[in-house]
Amino acid sequence: MRWGLLGHGDFRRLWLADALSQFGDRINLLAVPLLAAITLRATAWQVSVLRTLETLAYLLLALQVGAWTDRMRKRRVLVAADAGRAVAFGSVPVAAAFGVLTMPQLYVVVAVAGVLSVFFEVAHRTYLPSLVPRAQLVEGNARLQANVSVAAVAAPGLSGWLVQLFGGATAVGVNAVSFLWSAAWLRRIRAPDRLPEARARAPLRREIGDGLRFVFRHPVLRAIGAHDVCVSVCQQFQITVAALFLQREVHLSPGLIGLLQAGGLTGAVLGAAVARRLGRRLGEARLMWISALAWGVGYLMIPLTTPGWGLAWYPVGNFLTGMSIVVLNVHQLSYRQAVTPERLQGRVAATSAFLYFAPGPVGSALAGVLASVAGLRGTLWLAGAGVAASALWLVCSPLRRMRRLPEAYEEERTGSHAT
Repeated sequence: MRWGLLGHGDFRRLWLADALSQFGDRINLLAVPLLAAITLRATAWQVSVLRTLETLAYLLLALQVGAWTDRMRKRRVLVAADAGRAVAFGSVPVAAAFGVLTMPQLYVVVAVAGVLSVFFEVAHRTYLPSLVPRAQLVEGNARLQANVSVAAVAAPGLSGWLVQLFGGATAVGVNAVSFLWSAAWLRRIRAPDRLPEARARAPLRREIGDGLRFVFRHPVLRAIGAHDVCVSVCQQFQITVAALFLQREVHLSPGLIGLLQAGGLTGAVLGAAVARRLGRRLGEARLMWISALAWGVGYLMIPLTTPGWGLAWYPVGNFLTGMSIVVLNVHQLSYRQAVTPERLQGRVAATSAFLYFAPGPVGSALAGVLASVAGLRGTLWLAGAGVAASALWLVCSPLRRMRRLPEAYEEERTGSHAT
């Protein structure tokens, strides 16, 4: 059992597919705005529009997708979403090779990929409990979060150098290949891809309402959801303008931008490695609000970045941010999966995804306005202040009076759920 769940064949295939998909997402996160800024001479506003379109589908479709995926075979959804994203991003290097790549095409590509990402994210968040026992959810989520961490460390550097050496279109093409490879691993999972148990279908609005009510009536899930809404808007400020800030105010090349981000995000790898151990030592409940506060502190270090020795603020801030996000995600995701009844897994996952991602377009659009009014550095200060203030939702919730999260493990044994 030295390798834990990696000795489980189907989980190992899911883990490999997830790693490839995470690499694709991370390459895309840096390569697309750099392609727009360098090759197509995009403005800060146009880059913010790209990010807005990428996340707009979560606002428009996430809740509906949750109800639909509760009726569908999850692995089939994952494979189709990966294949579709490969086609969408694969069109970019083809257009660039013929000299016809434009900003409108990039807008369409990221919008289509955004819709497919909603299906992938919701199905992915609900697929793990069907592969492993609930007692192993924390380990499974920690290993999947490790993929996020490794991709966060390796992909920005790879993406930055791909853009510098071969151009942004090539980097996006590598992204497309990673999605195809992910789909191939998912198809090799041997566990039956069961159709959810047939039940009388209520109107879509009622099914969506069931998921919303479960989250908002549960005191811990409600606090997590409120934190996600607030932090999502502020996080988009940083994501939207960070590359432009490093290029135009700190005067770094694409390769150095990728290297700087990769070096700082090693904290995410450490977070994935120590999340379970820290949870046992400090208590999962206490660790969740501590991680949220540390995330805000990390973000407040980033706008201190300047040329020369001041560059150190960026990787230090990113290190603390990456570690905090991963630790928080491992425990809140495992908790939500454990307390949610099987019949509501898709809708509760979709509600959580909606609360986290749906405010993203608002944050991205605001980032473009703030960048033109307060400047790129000023926008990063607002991002840090907002993320730090968002932690108060968890600090002031029932989590503050708890050390452990016993409900998850009790309900895991009894099959009941909190109300």
